[in-house]
Amino acid sequence: MEFGIIFYVMIFLTAMLYSSVGHGGASGYLAIMALFAVTPENMRASALILNLFVAGIAFYAYFKGGYFRAKLLLPFVVLSIPFSFLGARLEINPSVYKIILGIFLLIAIGRMLFTAKHQGELKPLNIPSALAIGAVLGFFSGLIGIGGGIILSPVLLLLHWANMKETAAVSAAFILLNSAGGILGLATSEGLQPVNGISILIALGIGGSLVGSYFGREKFSTIKLTYVLATVLLFASIKLFYF
Repeated sequence: MEFGIIFYVMIFLTAMLYSSVGHGGASGYLAIMALFAVTPENMRASALILNLFVAGIAFYAYFKGGYFRAKLLLPFVVLSIPFSFLGARLEINPSVYKIILGIFLLIAIGRMLFTAKHQGELKPLNIPSALAIGAVLGFFSGLIGIGGGIILSPVLLLLHWANMKETAAVSAAFILLNSAGGILGLATSEGLQPVNGISILIALGIGGSLVGSYFGREKFSTIKLTYVLATVLLFASIKLFYF
C-alpha cells in the first residue's frame, strides 16, 4: 500500500505533538491508519514500532531534564510488561478491535482537549493500585497496539502522584517498555507485519519526536496542533464505530 504526502505529514505531526507530553503517539498513528484503511494486523505492529522510537526520544529528553522518577515507574511496569506481552499474543476479531480502538481514541480526544492541571501537594503512591492499573493498561496496550500513556498520564495527575513534567517522563518510559513487550508478543505469535515503507514512518517519527520533546520540555504551546489532531481522531473513531 502506498501513502500520499498527507499521510506522512500527519504521522510527523502526531509524533511531534504526542512526544511533547511524553507520549509515543500510538493512538494517533492508529487513527491515521484507520482513515487510510490499513488492516488491523499492520496497524498494531506499525504503531508499536513507532512508539519505540518516539517514546524513547521523549523519555530521553525528559530524563535529561531531571524529571524522571524511577520509583514512580516501577510499580506500574512490574505487571504491565508481561500483560502487554500476553495481550499482543491474542487474536482479536476485526470488528471487536475497531470498537475497542474507537473507545480508546475517544479517551485520547478527551485527554488532549481536557488537560488536567496538577494542583495541591503530591500524594504518596498507592502500590497495590499502581500494580493493578499497570496490569490493565499493559494488557490493552498489547491487545490494541498502544503504549497506555493516554490513560496513565491523567491517572497520575488526577491522583496527585506526579506533576506534569514527572508524568511526561514516567509515561514515556511506560510506553517504551510496554511497546517492547507488545512487539515481542506479536513476534512470537502471528509475527510482525508492519505497513510497507515502515522505515519512512520511523524516520518521520524520529524527526517529529525530536522537535516535540524538545519544545515540550521547554513549555512549547501545541494547542492549535492539539485541536487539529483531536479532529482527526474524532473522524477516525466515527469511521471505526459506523463503518
